Amino acid sequence: MVQSKTELFDEDLIERAKFFKALAHPARLQILQYLAETSTCITGDISDEIPLGRTTVNQHIKELKEVGLIQGHTEGVKTKYCLNPEKVEELKNVIQQFADGLNCDTNSCN
Repeated sequence: MVQSKTELFDEDLIERAKFFKALAHPARLQILQYLAETSTCITGDISDEIPLGRTTVNQHIKELKEVGLIQGHTEGVKTKYCLNPEKVEELKNVIQQFADGLNCDTNSCN
């Protein structure tokens, strides 16, 4: 079986990279911010709030759903979207732990 290059790294780094990849587009960041600012589930079209076409916004929503940062629940023909509090908290911890590990205090490169 052929191993992908991602599989050469430890599982912790792979999981961190999934979160960082999900955050690697301004539209996804804006979607997360919008859902956080509304503090409720949004019924309707998030593309009304994002300066991109509906299909593109839906693709970004899909990426955020795949990593678990947002949840979508279908009600009739509409979907309600909201942040997944557990995954958002996990994301905060991942970012903090990663940033804490980037200690430059002992770096002596000139």
